[in-house]
Amino acid sequence: MDVYSQLGQQAIMGIVSHIFFIGVTFYALQSLRLEQVFKKGKTFQIQVLYILLSITIGSTVSNFFITFSTWSQQLPYLFQ
Repeated sequence: MDVYSQLGQQAIMGIVSHIFFIGVTFYALQSLRLEQVFKKGKTFQIQVLYILLSITIGSTVSNFFITFSTWSQQLPYLFQ
């Protein structure tokens, strides 16, 4: 397998992983009742916070899994 093919596969895996974990995080954050913390009538700000928290948490979790996957693929080099 050539280098460009591997880079393309890693790019697709990264994009899919980020989108998946951002979606899961957004779904999980819906269980919080943040509207009780904000002033009444601040619906837009609450939605923006949900989106930003989803991106932040989801990207962090995705980066963890991508890094973990990369490290696990590199383990065989330790025993050569």
